[in-house]
Amino acid sequence: MPRFEKMTEPITAYIGLGSNLGERKGFIQKAVLALAESGQIEVCKVSNIIETSPLGGANQPDYLNAAAEIKTTLSAEDLHKMLIGIENSLFGRVRQEKWSPRTIDLDILLFGQKIINSPDLTIPHPQMHLRSFVLKGLYQLNGELIHPVMNITVNELAARLNGGDFVLNPQKPQLVGIAGNIGVGKTTVAKKLSELLGCKLILEPYDTNPFLPHVYAGEKELALDSQLYFLTSRVEQLNTDILERGKITVSDYVFDKEVIYAKRLLNAEQLSVYEKIYPLMAAKVITPAVVIYLKDTARKCLERIHRRNRPYEQKIELEFLQELDRDYEQLFAGWKKSPVIRISMTEFDCNRGGDIDNLVNQIKQYTATI
Repeated sequence: MPRFEKMTEPITAYIGLGSNLGERKGFIQKAVLALAESGQIEVCKVSNIIETSPLGGANQPDYLNAAAEIKTTLSAEDLHKMLIGIENSLFGRVRQEKWSPRTIDLDILLFGQKIINSPDLTIPHPQMHLRSFVLKGLYQLNGELIHPVMNITVNELAARLNGGDFVLNPQKPQLVGIAGNIGVGKTTVAKKLSELLGCKLILEPYDTNPFLPHVYAGEKELALDSQLYFLTSRVEQLNTDILERGKITVSDYVFDKEVIYAKRLLNAEQLSVYEKIYPLMAAKVITPAVVIYLKDTARKCLERIHRRNRPYEQKIELEFLQELDRDYEQLFAGWKKSPVIRISMTEFDCNRGGDIDNLVNQIKQYTATI
């Protein structure tokens, strides 16, 4: 191994370890031992080993993954070189295309609170916040670790993924869906984000739906017409073939909420018809790259509804909003399609620069533009 220069003070860093060829567990253990025997690294803690499927649905063996907390006097650049040396000398790893099978993979996830962007090294690891298997390991070691770019704890980053692993793909439209109850402030936030991101804005076609005022007025026989109007309109807006790949688009709704409203507003016969049509429409819609889920009490939402004074909404009752709130919670409790950023509207103000700028920064980490 080459000689490396030492820093004066040790720094705490976190290493990701992965293997999907041969004696996977043994390779991870050997790599940890090599780190400890290097003379310039102290291995403090190692997480449990987690088995995961390969990213992107690749046809290759499952991975074993772990994370290690270390202290080192090496610079980040020299630590990176050492990890490559361990990969090559112990395991003879040949670096191939991205996400190819490997006997061992060693990555610097965090290096103190340093941010490094060079041709050979990016720290924090550029997609660690998209990988549950990485965040689970880090959480075991220290759940209060702060991601230095996103300024969010590992614990919260993991919660956003709900156990999923995601890949940034600039070949797809980068849809940012704003979700939440009626009156929570979705349109206001969507407009502000669109302005700051300089991107396309899609708004719900409330005002063009000729059936909606009648439904809110109690004419339930028109409920199916209203829901199908929304369904077809949303497919036109969120169609995979219409939205531009590699470009961010912000919408003030998520398509999946349609089922929530259908189940609340349609009778059994209408719902039976709707459920035959919905899957055909849903297949044409792009999945969000990230969802921003706005939360507030039903009472606060009702107050906003009264203030904005849309005539057809004035008969909405508190109980209905409470039911919708529970429906949204259930939807996102099982959400596996994309990361979800939850925002409490009692603490967030989109007209406050720090709040909205931070959200814009978060969104950029979950989207891939070209």
